[in-house]
Amino acid sequence: MNNKLLGGLFFLCLMLFSCSVKQDVNIASPDSNIQLSFTLDNTGKPHYEVFFKNKKILKKSSLGFDFQDKKSFEDHFEMIKSSKQKFNETWKMPWGEQAEVVNDYNELKLELQEKSALKRKLNIIFKIYNDGVGFRYEFPKQDNLKEVLITEENTEFNLTEDYKTFWTPGDWDIYEHLYSTTKLSEIDAKSYIPKTNLAQSYISENSVNTPVTMVGEDGVHVSFHEAALVDYAGMTLKVDTLNLGLKSSLVGSKNTVYKVKKTLPFHTPWRTIQITDNAPDLIASNLIVNLNEPNKLGDVSWFTPMKYTGVWWEMHLGKSSWDYGMEMEDGVWKDTGKAHGKHGATTENVKQFIDFSSKNNIGGVLVEGWNTGWERWIGFEEREGVFDFLTPYPDYNLDEITAYAKEKGVQIIMHHETSAATATYEKQQDAAYALMQKHGMHAVKSGYVGKILPKGEYHHGQYMVNQYNNAAIKAAKYQVAVNAHEPIKATGLRRTYPNIISREGLRGQEFNAWSQDGGNPPEHLSIVAFTRMLAGPIDFTPGIFNIKFDQYKKDNQVNTTLAHQLALYVVIYSPVQMAADLVEHYEANPAPFQFIKDVGVDWEKTDVLNGEVGDFVTIARKERNTGNWFLGAITDENSRTININFDFLDTDTNYEAILYKDGENAHWNTNPLDLKIEKIEITNQSKLTLKLAEGGGLAISIIKK
Repeated sequence: MNNKLLGGLFFLCLMLFSCSVKQDVNIASPDSNIQLSFTLDNTGKPHYEVFFKNKKILKKSSLGFDFQDKKSFEDHFEMIKSSKQKFNETWKMPWGEQAEVVNDYNELKLELQEKSALKRKLNIIFKIYNDGVGFRYEFPKQDNLKEVLITEENTEFNLTEDYKTFWTPGDWDIYEHLYSTTKLSEIDAKSYIPKTNLAQSYISENSVNTPVTMVGEDGVHVSFHEAALVDYAGMTLKVDTLNLGLKSSLVGSKNTVYKVKKTLPFHTPWRTIQITDNAPDLIASNLIVNLNEPNKLGDVSWFTPMKYTGVWWEMHLGKSSWDYGMEMEDGVWKDTGKAHGKHGATTENVKQFIDFSSKNNIGGVLVEGWNTGWERWIGFEEREGVFDFLTPYPDYNLDEITAYAKEKGVQIIMHHETSAATATYEKQQDAAYALMQKHGMHAVKSGYVGKILPKGEYHHGQYMVNQYNNAAIKAAKYQVAVNAHEPIKATGLRRTYPNIISREGLRGQEFNAWSQDGGNPPEHLSIVAFTRMLAGPIDFTPGIFNIKFDQYKKDNQVNTTLAHQLALYVVIYSPVQMAADLVEHYEANPAPFQFIKDVGVDWEKTDVLNGEVGDFVTIARKERNTGNWFLGAITDENSRTININFDFLDTDTNYEAILYKDGENAHWNTNPLDLKIEKIEITNQSKLTLKLAEGGGLAISIIKK
C-alpha cells in the first residue's frame, strides 16, 4: 500500500472520528432528579436545557460572549471532545452553619472549537448536584487568542412558566433595596429609580440582582446566582418579560467600553441554578460554597465566631455622632476646641461597652467613628486622602482601650470606612492591618459608602471585585477577618478564604432608624432568608429591644415584635452577630436579653424545619462543642400557627427549653414588646403548636440537662 493511500485512509479516519463526536450530551445529578441536556444546533450555537423530576425548568437557553474588536463567541462551534466524571467528598467548615459539607456532583466538560480559520476554543463545564446546577466558561491557552475584552456575557436562563419572583433591581452600585414580589412578566426594575435616595445607585436597565428566587405553581423553587466571583464583573440578569427569560448582564464601567478584561487562560465565575420542590431546601443547599475552591489559608483558628456590641446604633438614633468636631488647618486635623460633645467613640463610652460585653458572654465590641476624617467626607466629592486609618480622635485612646479589652477578655472590632476612596485605602492597608495585629484585633468591619473613586467605576464591576477580594486576601496575612459593608455580593469565597466572614449586601437594620419610607416591612427578612441569605452570611445587626425609640426618633421604628428580633439570631446566619441596641435597653430587659447571652454563633448542624418564601421560616441550629440547640421562627405581617417537631434532637436526652414567644396581644406595630417567656422540658419525641403574631417570632434555647 503506497504512502498516498495510507495518508488518505488516515485522513478519512480522522474525519470519521471527528464526525463521531456527538454534538449533544446529557448528564444527570447523582440522584437523577436534575437532568441537563447540551446541544450545538445546526449553526453551531451552544444551548442547554434543564429538567427537574422530568419537568422542563429551563427551555433552550444559549451561551456565548461579545468582545470588543473581535468576533463574538456565538455560533459556528463544533464539539471536539466531551468527558464526564463523578466526584464526592466531605470537607470541614472551620466555622459555619454546619461542621461538615458533602460535595457530591456529576461533571460534564465540553471542549468546543470554532470552524473558522482561527479555530478559537471555548470550554464549558457543568456540575450537576442534587440541589442544582453550576456551570462556567473556560478560555484555554491557545495560539490565536491571547486576551479578551468582554463587552457582554450572553448566558441565557429561559423559564418555562411565569414564576412568582422575589427580586431587587440590578443596581450596579448597591443592594440596599426592598424586595418586590411579582410575576416574572411584571418585573420593572426602573420603577425603583424615583424611590432611590441612597448614597449610591445606578439602575441601567430592566434587570435584577442575584440571588433572585422564584416559586412555580406546582411548588418548584428556583434561585439564580453565581459562585466564586474573582477578577470578573458581577452579574445582573436582564429580564425579558415577554418571553419569560433572563440573560446575564455584567456590571460595567464608564471608563471602558468593555466590562471585563482577561488574559488567557482563565475561567469565569460559576453561574448557579438552585432547584428544589420546597422552600426549606433552598436554605439547606450548599451549592454556592461547594463550587468554590478549598481553603487556601489553612488554620484560621485565630478568628473566633462571636457576638458583639458596639458604638453604632446610637449614631443612627442621633444619640451620638461618628465625627468629633475637629477642623483642618494647614492640611492637618486639629482639635480647635470646637468639638460638639456628641462624639460616640470615646474612651469612656467604649469601656462601658467592654464591661457590658465581658459580663454577658459577648466576645467583641465594634467601635465606629474612632479615627479622623469623619467631619468632611459626607457629600464631599474628592474623598481621597480624607480618612486616616491609623490616627484616633483625641478623646479615643486606642492603646488604653485595647489593653482594657484584653484584660476583660473582649476583642475590639476595628472599623474602616473607606468612603469608597479606593486609592486612599490601598495606600494605608498594610499599615492599618499591622496596627490591628499589634493590638490583637482579628476582625474589621469595612465600609464603602459613596460613589466609587476613581470616578466612573461601580461597586460591582471588575475593578471593585478585585478591590474587595484583594483587601481580604491581604488581611489574612495579618490574621484579620473581614466583614464588608456596601460590598460585592457573597459568592461562597468564604470556603477558599475563611477570613471572609460576613458582609452586608442587603437593606439592613439601620433603615428602620432613618428611612423616610417606613423602614423595613415585617415581611423583609422572611424574603431575605430565601434570597440574599442563599449567597452567604449576613451582618444584619439584630436585637433591637427599644422598638419604637420615641426618645430619639418619633417617626421611625422597627417593624417587628421583640420575639422576632430574638429569633433573628438563629434565622439570619452570620459568624459575627451584633447585639445592636443600646446597653441601657438591655440592662432594663434582662429576661429577654438572656436569650442573646445564651444563643450560639457557630454551628455543628442546621435544620430548616419549615417555611415559605416571603411568609415565614423556622430554623434550628445545633451549637458546636456544647450539643445545645437554638431555634428561631419569624413571620411576615400575617399571624400564623406553626407546628414544631423536635425529632432533630438527640435520642434518649432530656432538654430544658426556654421559649421566648409573642404574647397574646403582640403585634409588630400596636404592641411589639408583648413577650411571654416559658420554661418546659422536651425530648426528641416532643411536638409543639405555637402562634406567631403579626410581624412576630419565636426563639427557643434548648439546653441539654
